[in-house]
Amino acid sequence: MSSRTIRIGLCGLGTVGQGVWKHLSANRSALEARLGVRIDLAKAAVRDPRKVRAVTVPAGKLVADPLSIATDPTIDIVCELMGGTGLAKDVTLAALHAGKIVVSANKALLCEHGAALFAAARKGGGRFFFEASVAGGIPIIKALREGLVANRFKLIYGILNGTCNYILTRMASEGAGYPQILADAKRLGYAEADESLDVEGWDTAHKASILAYLAHGVWVKTPHMIVDGITQITQADLKYAATLGYGIKLLAVITRDFERNELFVRVHPTLVPKDRVLANVNGVFNGIAVMGDVVGTTTYIGRGAGQDATASAVISDIADAIVLLTTGRDITPVATTAGVAELLSVPVQPLRLSPLERIRSRYYVRTTVKDRPGVLAQIATVMARNGVSIESVIQTTAERPEAASLILTTHESDEKAMRATLNALGRLKSVVEKPLLLRIGDFSE
Repeated sequence: MSSRTIRIGLCGLGTVGQGVWKHLSANRSALEARLGVRIDLAKAAVRDPRKVRAVTVPAGKLVADPLSIATDPTIDIVCELMGGTGLAKDVTLAALHAGKIVVSANKALLCEHGAALFAAARKGGGRFFFEASVAGGIPIIKALREGLVANRFKLIYGILNGTCNYILTRMASEGAGYPQILADAKRLGYAEADESLDVEGWDTAHKASILAYLAHGVWVKTPHMIVDGITQITQADLKYAATLGYGIKLLAVITRDFERNELFVRVHPTLVPKDRVLANVNGVFNGIAVMGDVVGTTTYIGRGAGQDATASAVISDIADAIVLLTTGRDITPVATTAGVAELLSVPVQPLRLSPLERIRSRYYVRTTVKDRPGVLAQIATVMARNGVSIESVIQTTAERPEAASLILTTHESDEKAMRATLNALGRLKSVVEKPLLLRIGDFSE
């Protein structure tokens, strides 16, 4: 074994931080033998050093100020595991400016400040590793960055949030309502006390932004995405979807039009055909399908969250960082807007966001209307005026008195036309509840 000692500092010792400390401590000998170094868990920054934790950390290694770890010249690798975009950003930038390697699981920080973080790494000579920021234990970032580097990606789509997948899975299998299962998810630790980041789609959107950067080299922030959550999904929607041959999953969808050089990122509940792999990814598991122009479609499934899955990804990045420190061998650089074309010195144009009229799909629309003659004709007229063609209609009695539920599916249309259609439907006096719009994910593989 080399005489070199790699000193690691953890900024944050919450659920993930404790998992990293636990597994690094337990597997230290095997990792040291494999990597040819000594590993020293040197310091951990915590808010309250007196707090009782599931791991035992010597008191002398606990510090209150994470910035002291970021700027400590004896620390080789800084693990930012605090979360948030305030102090976490300051710590990460300080470490990168000091030329250190930073390992992070912070998807919100990357989504909001990724460009600044990578610029700081280039300027200061540091490196930024972030495998744990997307899909927990699934090595999707390594797959895009290394294993699939020869490919261009027309389509990437997947389940990136275990909380939402757990809720939708139980709703579909047990027939229980969203509020009851959300309460169970909180009790079991699958959902936070404030669940909005997960169930409203923002956590998935942050992860989708990172995947879009890796695949296409540009940062798409959430205001430029479509982001819908699962809070309006009902048992009726799940049953209607099943009748039509679909399951409902919250998906991130990243599409690239190489002819027009356009990109779009969206997050929304999606009807997925039951014979597709992702329709059968259940519980807290994540699943991601990547369509490459060379390899075709590859699919990755695994635990997307939790202490052990995320700690596994963090430790994987720590191992890569140690290889870089001891051998100078860097990982394959992340993709740029040019991708393979850049490697071949082919000039390319900057990527643009696709306009809504070029984001095409089939759609599912559920609306509650007054149960009287002529209402369906009104609905059909509104859709026809906006160029939307109805494929099928299911009408059932609604829970409200003297009301009916209309479930319509459309032939292929586009986001601009569907937005106009929903706005017009919402203005009809015969429509008594805001219509629900879901996309139908007939992804060609």
